[in-house]
Amino acid sequence: MQAFGIDIGGTGIKGAPVDLATGQLTAPRNKIATPQPATPDAVAEIVRQVTQSFNWTGLAGATFPGVVTSGTVRTAANVDKSWIDTDAAALFSKAIGFGVTVLNDADAAGIAEMTFGAGVGVKGSVLMLTFGTGVGSALFTDGLLVPNTEFGHIEIRGKDAEKRASERAKVEHEWSWKDWTERVSEYLQHVEALLSPDLIIVGGGISKESEKWVPLLTGIRAKIVPAALHNDAGIVGAAMAAAGLAKHD
Repeated sequence: MQAFGIDIGGTGIKGAPVDLATGQLTAPRNKIATPQPATPDAVAEIVRQVTQSFNWTGLAGATFPGVVTSGTVRTAANVDKSWIDTDAAALFSKAIGFGVTVLNDADAAGIAEMTFGAGVGVKGSVLMLTFGTGVGSALFTDGLLVPNTEFGHIEIRGKDAEKRASERAKVEHEWSWKDWTERVSEYLQHVEALLSPDLIIVGGGISKESEKWVPLLTGIRAKIVPAALHNDAGIVGAAMAAAGLAKHD
């Protein structure tokens, strides 16, 4: 069984069909730059283009970088503010001509990692963190998702944590791996003090270079591992959500 997954980020929108039995993409993903400004209609057009590039007409799911409840967007930290209170599921469904399931992007990545990646078989509490344009979070207790956590917005030193710990912050400030990882360590220490997770999975595009920074993290008791699906996790999780395979409380 296959479903189509679309991962909407602050810098890129990518999609591909997914084999739901293995979590593997069944074709190379298509990625198009996120329009600026990233308004609902502009993003919906890119979603249409990505989907049509595969001539897809079956099950489809999409992620969104913000809180999503029943298909409606509630927050929009890294895309246009006009998204707030937009029914994204209805918008995307209209754009591509058939139903689309929409969920938070980090939740989607976490669902994929818990099923096919670094979280398989792990009991207790698992925290997935995605480092990209912002910092996304997904929390699981004994494999069940607690939807729409937004731990990237914890305040540290008077700022949103993601302003210091995201991949975008590293690039914008031209921080070395050491300088950036010191900030990520401080962030993780705060999160651990709140949640005491048994495992932390770090994902997002920068997880492909995990060997350069994960060993530099300090002061965290939890085991920290890179995402096994790297930056495909959001696509896989979106496809799983479309097929009703995402477990949550």
